[in-house]
Amino acid sequence: MEQHATISAEGLTKIYEDGVCALDHVSFAVKPGEIFCLLGGNGAGKTTAINIFLGFIPPSQGVAKIHNVDIHRDPLEAKKYVSYLSDVVMLYPNFTARQNLDFFARLGGKHALTRDDYYTALRRVGLQEKAFEQKLKGFSKGMRQKVGLAIAIIKESPAIILDEPTSGLDPKAANEFQTTLLGLRAQGKAILMSTHDIFRAKEIADTVGIMNEGKMLAIKSRKELEHEDLEQLYLNYIHGKVAA
Repeated sequence: MEQHATISAEGLTKIYEDGVCALDHVSFAVKPGEIFCLLGGNGAGKTTAINIFLGFIPPSQGVAKIHNVDIHRDPLEAKKYVSYLSDVVMLYPNFTARQNLDFFARLGGKHALTRDDYYTALRRVGLQEKAFEQKLKGFSKGMRQKVGLAIAIIKESPAIILDEPTSGLDPKAANEFQTTLLGLRAQGKAILMSTHDIFRAKEIADTVGIMNEGKMLAIKSRKELEHEDLEQLYLNYIHGKVAA
């Protein structure tokens, strides 16, 4: 696996107690300044892989690394280098957007940040200024996703992991979210994103990993996909018309 990768999986396998193989010897790497999309339907293994990277579950075999730290061997150290955003952002509804940032920043060990620092992060993700001091209980899903991404920005970690982050967003909110991700990529962040949205994957990804039933069937670069119909390619791999 590439030494300069910020996020890497080497033979990652997860077999549950009931014998179900959720992840089958999956390997890939995400470099600084790269958006890597795990593309697949429900049960493909995307979320299992992400849960291993976050230390929520241990792998049965293989190694998951963040910033060259083995997440299973040293989870606390590895988590210093990664920010996470799920499809359902768990924030405090009775806190304002700025208070949520302050709470999670302090939880992450950042105690010297100012109100202006929080406002800068919220501006970067495109949240309207009038919402900075409003409680989250009145926010739309798109607005909550922006606050969640602002928390990831405040942490300043080199790796960002996103699990179906645009699921349920309207087209405008999804486009704004995508623009923010491209800005983070330009800053050199390594971004791993799971999605079942083929259009979004082709639009934003530098690399696409096609997954099905726990296996990585193909890894394709943006250049390799330039003249491909990603939807047809995906279906060909899923239905076995192309050898993995």
